[in-house]
Parts: sequence; C-alpha cells; structure tokens
Amino acid sequence: MLMRAPKESASWTWILDDPTGSGVEFALTIAARVSAVLAKHDLLALSALEWDWFQTGKGTFSVSSRLLLDARSLDDPALSERLRAFRPAHLPQVDVATITVLGTGAWFDAEGLRHTEYRLVDLFLAPGETDLWVELSVHHDVWGQCDFRGVPQPLIHGHNAPRLAAALQEIEQTLGVAAEPGEPTYYGRAEDYGLAAPDIIDGLGPDLTNATHG
Repeated sequence: MLMRAPKESASWTWILDDPTGSGVEFALTIAARVSAVLAKHDLLALSALEWDWFQTGKGTFSVSSRLLLDARSLDDPALSERLRAFRPAHLPQVDVATITVLGTGAWFDAEGLRHTEYRLVDLFLAPGETDLWVELSVHHDVWGQCDFRGVPQPLIHGHNAPRLAAALQEIEQTLGVAAEPGEPTYYGRAEDYGLAAPDIIDGLGPDLTNATHG
C-alpha cells in the first residue's frame, strides 16, 4: 500500500466561466470531460460522486451525500436532478455545492508492475453563480523524484510522473484554460506539470514522514 499524505503534495486549478449560469449542470459536464482525460491516462476509474450542500445567505452545511456511478453516468442529462434528490429533508432550500469525483487510479512500481490505488488523484469542482473552480490534487509520493522518506526513486518517478504531466496538459487543452499551481504544502508543491524537485543533501531529499505535520 502507498502512503497517503494528509495534505496534497501538489495541486492544479482551473477557473472556468460558466456561459450557461447553470452551476451544477455545468460542473457535471466539466467533470465528465476531465474524468475522461484522467481515465485515458489510467489515473481515475470513476466509482462515485460525493458532494455537500449550501444555501444562499447561509453558506455550506456540514452534510454530505454520495452516489455510486460509472463513467457513462456523468454524461446523463438527468444527473443533476439525481444529486438534488439526495437533498436532506430538513434542509429543503439547499442545493449542491462542491463535488468530489472518486475512483481508483493506476501507478507503477520500480519494476514497472501496475497497481491500483483508491483516490490516487482527487478531482474537485466548486460551481459558483458565474464560474466554476476545478482542482486536481495528488497526495502520494509516486509523482516525486524522492519518496516521502527522502530516498531517490528515479524508476518510480519515471513510470508515473510523465503520465500525470501528460494528463494535466490534456486537461488544459480540453478546458482551454491554463492550469494554475496550487499553494505549496509540507509535502511538496506543483511546478509546471509535476512536482518541484526537492533539495538533495548527501544523496537524500527531505524526510516528510514526521507525523506532527499535515
């Protein structure tokens, strides 16, 4: 099993204008397009959507819902109403807020053997009244030049990082908007279409396994 950091080691965001003003419907359309790119690169096999709820003037509620899906379901024109059908009975005025696309992705070890991991990448969408915020984040160390203990891993990096970079570039082309690197965390930071190179001292990168962080 891979170690998953409690905070992302890198993230990328895209801000899209919503020409329809439809919010949730537009978010699901974009989720389908981005998910298709990630599936093409074996990074996300969709299994579910998870979302929370908000009400204008009151903000987001600490209530979430989940719907099991497959990739074809994202193209269903009625999907937005399926999500709204989960509206909590005691909150009749709320609507869908942020949406997380859940599934498994493939990574390759030093020998080139394929493994699957749940939430290898996280896809998050936040529809607004006039725009949509899309974020892709990674929490594992297979994308970096060193593992979380600071040990260089050129073979693992070579098997995985180019796949992530290719997917990010294709998402950028699909959305027609340049990716913006997210804020750095203790576990790393995005640079272009990958993770920034760590500082190497005496042949090792930083040890990020300190449990007091994250």
